[in-house]
Amino acid sequence: MIISPCISICKTDPVSRLCYGCARNNEEKRIWKEENTTDEWKIKNLEKIKSRLSGWQLESFKQSYNNKIKEGISLYKKVQKK
Repeated sequence: MIISPCISICKTDPVSRLCYGCARNNEEKRIWKEENTTDEWKIKNLEKIKSRLSGWQLESFKQSYNNKIKEGISLYKKVQKK
């Protein structure tokens, strides 16, 4: 199972129409939720969304996503719980 790239920073940029947190567009978010979406598509989409990020935003995404995979919670949510 491939974990959703949502890192709980769900705000859409009005120009690019991409999420500030995960860099997905609304169509990609919808596809991730569908039962029949393959792991192959998800892996390719993860690479695509990472290519949209750079610098601190990419590093922040990687850290939060890796934490979500490891601990089941994004860094944003983890900090909010404290």
